[in-house]
Amino acid sequence: MLSVLDAPHWHFILLSANHLTHRCMKNVLSKATFTIGIGSLIASIFIVSTGDAAWTFWKPWDSGADASSSSASSAAAAPIVRNQVMNQEEAIVQVVQEANPAVVSVIITKELPKMEQYFKSVPFGNDFGFPNDPFFRQFNIQVPQYRQNGTEKQEVGGGTAFFVTADGLLMTNKHVVEDETADYTVLLNDGRKLGAKVVARDPVNDIALLQVTGSDFAPLSITQSDELHLGQTAIAIGNALGEFSNTVSVGVVSGLKRSITAGGMLGGSTERLDQIIQTDAAINQGNSGGPLLDSRGEVIGMNTAVASGGQNVGFALPAYELRRVLESYRKNGRIVTPYLGVRYMPITPELKQKNSLSYDYGVLVIHGENADDLAIVPGSPADKAGIEENDIILEADGQKLTSAVSLSNLIRVKAPGDTITLKIVHKGTEKTLTVTLEERK
Repeated sequence: MLSVLDAPHWHFILLSANHLTHRCMKNVLSKATFTIGIGSLIASIFIVSTGDAAWTFWKPWDSGADASSSSASSAAAAPIVRNQVMNQEEAIVQVVQEANPAVVSVIITKELPKMEQYFKSVPFGNDFGFPNDPFFRQFNIQVPQYRQNGTEKQEVGGGTAFFVTADGLLMTNKHVVEDETADYTVLLNDGRKLGAKVVARDPVNDIALLQVTGSDFAPLSITQSDELHLGQTAIAIGNALGEFSNTVSVGVVSGLKRSITAGGMLGGSTERLDQIIQTDAAINQGNSGGPLLDSRGEVIGMNTAVASGGQNVGFALPAYELRRVLESYRKNGRIVTPYLGVRYMPITPELKQKNSLSYDYGVLVIHGENADDLAIVPGSPADKAGIEENDIILEADGQKLTSAVSLSNLIRVKAPGDTITLKIVHKGTEKTLTVTLEERK
């Protein structure tokens, strides 16, 4: 089990329940899934109608009712079913039509060496073990070689973003635009290409902001409500596989407040994400940074990760994180995030038994798997307060730390300069500390 650095950090593939969750960057019809199109609509109506007809066919034998009246009842109910399907499909189509202009594909390019092929003349004998034989040396062979001939701009990846203001501010995942040496271009729904500049990267969460020049863009609205329900409609739009821009998939909110560990498809660092939305709307590579919408067309999350080894298991950052980032940028010109400076693991029954702990709640301050994953960040607020590795943090601001109450969430709602009161166990003794949070750089 991996540790957490006091707030949901980020990268992207899920390592949870022995599954790896991949970032969604480019490098059978279920009841919960809607596929937009006439074919699926007809199929849905047929399945519902035939299912209902089969039930009413057998119902007279059970109730003694007249079979003809049952058939008439079924026929009368069919238009209602069809209307319900039509209404839901029309609502989804309308949301997609209104949201599409706000969703863009992010094209990542870098100046890379331009390689060219040439042929080098080599004596035949050299390759066949006769370098000094005069007979073989009179024959030459042409061996293909490669050399650099300057540099050229090449596409190296892709993702998705969406407008959050009419004057060209876009939101995406930080891992989409994490390369500071790359250039970023956005492809709009109308075919225009605009150069984009990264104006802010969240130091903790997987969120970044881009700016393009222009005006009168059609931004999406981030929902002001954090009340989500299992089973409610979820619509994902993104640059699927980095090739198919503004691809739409529809499903439901499958889970709430998930905790996952995510990383890149090719390995590297992994980070913990808490309070994540799970959806069965298809999320593919290239979808990173795209919006997850509700049936009103409001952004309820940002598509971020997908579980490998599973189908239709995607994850999105919740709307309140997106609002926090946007508000911080508007107020400060950058994304300001408070931090404590501890790396920890939530205490589970397994961790309690393994480490012979006396508590079944709280978090254990412990180093990570890599040498540079220190338990305490040197010079951090936690370091200044005297917190050490193997300490247990039991409470924060009077709240017990459990699976439902995480330390990172309690820190997230504060600002640099605010204090947080921690109840800890230090070398077997309980004590209370008041720590002043600082800005995460």
